[in-house]
Amino acid sequence: MGEAPSVIGSMVMIDDDETDQYLYRRIIERSGLVATLNFFSLAEDALAYLRRKDRPRVDLITLDINMPRMDGFEFLDQAQAEFGTRFEHSVVVLLTTSLNPADRSRALAYPMVRDILNKPLTSQNVATLAEVCREEAYVSEQSA
Repeated sequence: MGEAPSVIGSMVMIDDDETDQYLYRRIIERSGLVATLNFFSLAEDALAYLRRKDRPRVDLITLDINMPRMDGFEFLDQAQAEFGTRFEHSVVVLLTTSLNPADRSRALAYPMVRDILNKPLTSQNVATLAEVCREEAYVSEQSA
């Protein structure tokens, strides 16, 4: 018998496109791999959520690079400045339509960015994200 699917306990998705949010919510819910999903259209709102002391631990953040007001890179800079090493050990995956190699290099320079996926998010991507979280949890357990 195969191994039980990995489960992402709490996922935060930051994306300003409402159509993408609707589609991604359906894909994520159908996957059965995410227990709690929080969507934010604005990076500022996601930062406010991360500041809350009463929130559950966030296992994964997916982040659109191109957003109004505060883009994905500005979010990463602000979160790193505010939360320091606690944020550097987070699992962040960027979702983008950008094919710019400079964006990819810039994103992977952040210690918390584990991968960059091209939009749209697919059910296979969700399974990959669950595997990244499972591996991260294993590494954390081994270093504890």
